Amino acid sequence: MRTFIKTAAIVGAFNLAISAAIASEPKPTIVLVHGAFAESASWNGVVADLIRDGFPVIAAANPLRSVGGDAAHVASVVGSIKGAVILVGHSYAGAVISALSESNVKALVYVSAFEPDVGESSLELTNKFPGSTLGSALAPPVNLPNGEQDLYIQQEKFPAQFAADLPEADARLMGAAQRPVNQAALTDLAVRAAWKTIPSWSIYGAADRNIPPAAMAFMASRAHAREVVVVPGASHLVMVSHPHEVAALIEDAASAK
Repeated sequence: MRTFIKTAAIVGAFNLAISAAIASEPKPTIVLVHGAFAESASWNGVVADLIRDGFPVIAAANPLRSVGGDAAHVASVVGSIKGAVILVGHSYAGAVISALSESNVKALVYVSAFEPDVGESSLELTNKFPGSTLGSALAPPVNLPNGEQDLYIQQEKFPAQFAADLPEADARLMGAAQRPVNQAALTDLAVRAAWKTIPSWSIYGAADRNIPPAAMAFMASRAHAREVVVVPGASHLVMVSHPHEVAALIEDAASAK
């Protein structure tokens, strides 16, 4: 009896030690990458939840110039982080995070985002299924000194096109602060599909007018996403209108084994 009690005590202490060690493991850093026509502050609600729950967070600036160049920029941020990273991309940034190959990326989370296969572009995936009204909402391209062109959404159309489930005053502020995307970036062909080797999660709105929900369902299924969340009535800015759902999915990815 004494031997049994002693053994049980040792096993119990061992299990407690393991639990304590697991609890003390540093949480992965969450790197959030905004897409076209948005900017880093679009993650504010998600960041608040993640910080509250003890996660280190970086809302990285996305140059929105080209998939390869933007991926290299984000890779420099990811490469500077010690420990595991959960990489999160919104919209066009889904193509950017799919192009990374950093070994410390533990999971990919696609938020109303593209998940291109090798040889596909964001524009091609947008047109694969009907439903996008982005083309008619764009302003005339802005000609750049290097001969390239930047794209913006017309500010008066921004609320309905991009942020239909947000208060109009907030949507108009975001329309004024939107970051343009280089037109060529939307036709860049993917040279890597990181979701083939890195576990992925997906969340998007059922009322998205930029990327057809059917396209995002197709991409998430093709990537064998571990979890897919479809938010009823949500716009393309699902991380602004439903930050708690987005943060919860990111935390699911962070805790997955």
